[in-house]
Amino acid sequence: MSTASITSTTPVLADGIPGARARDALLVLAGTAVITVAGYIAIPLPFTPVPLSLATFAVLLTGATLGPVRGAASAGLYLLIGLVGIPVFAGGGSGWAFSSFGYILGYVLAAAAVGRLARSRADRNVWSTLGLAALGTALIYLCGVPWLAMFLGVDLATALAFGVVPFLIGDTIKIVATAIVLPSAWRYIARR
Repeated sequence: MSTASITSTTPVLADGIPGARARDALLVLAGTAVITVAGYIAIPLPFTPVPLSLATFAVLLTGATLGPVRGAASAGLYLLIGLVGIPVFAGGGSGWAFSSFGYILGYVLAAAAVGRLARSRADRNVWSTLGLAALGTALIYLCGVPWLAMFLGVDLATALAFGVVPFLIGDTIKIVATAIVLPSAWRYIARR
């Protein structure tokens, strides 16, 4: 992982930490840990096989804070660790044969996209951060809903009813929280 390719344009929050390669490796591990811990904060819902989790919020923050390469690497490592059988997914799950696995695939795509937008300074004000976080959430849905439909053997409308509709309020809260946290962090750094 070349530091030059990671920090080639506008910095993200993590670029302020000195140390290059060691920093990048530690940041990827830290991002994976944040996603893992947030994934454990999950509430099973009786009307859908997809749990309510804070992992999506962690993915948005990780992608924006670490940038596209480190953010995607963090989400990818989380995915890989779970695939090999370590119980890091919501509810202590692992592997790939469960209804919400598609959302986890979407974490990698969302972290990369959100990180790329953060590199373009989209995480510096509330309005653009709302868009950044909404796009990241949509990308997670884009991967999760088709997987859910295939896994359950249902049509797309049913998958949307199980895998999007119950989460709209919670994900809106996560998007708004992201739009508060990231610009606030940049304002704090600017004052230092």
